[in-house]
Amino acid sequence: MTSSVLTTSLVSTLDDLVGDGTPVVSVAPVELAAHGRALPLDVRISAPATGSDLPIVLFSHGNGWHHDGYAPLAAFWASRGFVVVQPTHLDSRRYGIAVDDPRFPNIWTERIADFGRILDQLDVVEAAVPGLGGRIDRTRIAVAGHSWGAQTAQALLGARILGKDGQAGKDMSDSRVAAGILLSATGIGGEELNPFAQANFPFMHPSFGQLTTPTLVVAGDRDQSHMSSRGPDWFTDAYTHSPGATDLITFYEAEHALGGISGYEVAETTDEHPERVAVLQRMSTVYLRSALRIDDKWTSARAALNGSVDPIGHVHSK
Repeated sequence: MTSSVLTTSLVSTLDDLVGDGTPVVSVAPVELAAHGRALPLDVRISAPATGSDLPIVLFSHGNGWHHDGYAPLAAFWASRGFVVVQPTHLDSRRYGIAVDDPRFPNIWTERIADFGRILDQLDVVEAAVPGLGGRIDRTRIAVAGHSWGAQTAQALLGARILGKDGQAGKDMSDSRVAAGILLSATGIGGEELNPFAQANFPFMHPSFGQLTTPTLVVAGDRDQSHMSSRGPDWFTDAYTHSPGATDLITFYEAEHALGGISGYEVAETTDEHPERVAVLQRMSTVYLRSALRIDDKWTSARAALNGSVDPIGHVHSK
């Protein structure tokens, strides 16, 4: 990221809201107990080197990724006071579990279970990072995810899966989770869903009516999925249909990678845009702090983005 990005008017204004960063300690891989899981559960833990009463963010990667990705978000959040835990889910390319693998049909539920395993082992998480002991605030926990990871995160926030009878299925939410961020989250199913997705991805039939946890939805207005004939508005369904998703950031000219959140210059980034990533880093940080009741600067951040003289996106709020 170039220095010119960091000195744009909007980024500078948002920097005033999030403050300066602090050094980060990151440890990986840390293996957690995972009874019944096909493979061990490895996570990366990133935390600020100083500070106390640190809130927690659990981050779920997109399809094929792993706990070493998404550094532009994870490192930034950690530098601004969050303990960020990133699991490597079973769909990671590191494991090579293809669609025809007998383990594949359960991967979407194992993704959700990974979060529960982490929350059940926060003592292990805390002990794995030198100097982190006694510095975590376990009453302030958020989940976030990108793409398939957003679908994983939304289950912890209350979204359910519709069965073939059209009824909402099992409640997989977790009362320990107080807020969430959904990045490029695919929307509701239906006839627009392509045949492959219909046959292999039952989780692409969500019901957002039960998602009541405070949530920020982030979408790109040029994100066109191959999984659905719907346009970019498909990625705003969580905001449209959920009582808990109170805010939506739509980034202009952004595609699925939202400018490069999985990593700078990676192959999946078809819309590389360092300023967009910088704005998202800061907007998401302010939102998390507000939703977790650490401070209340979200109104100021929304005004900064919506009032920018060279608009990069817009925040809609209910």
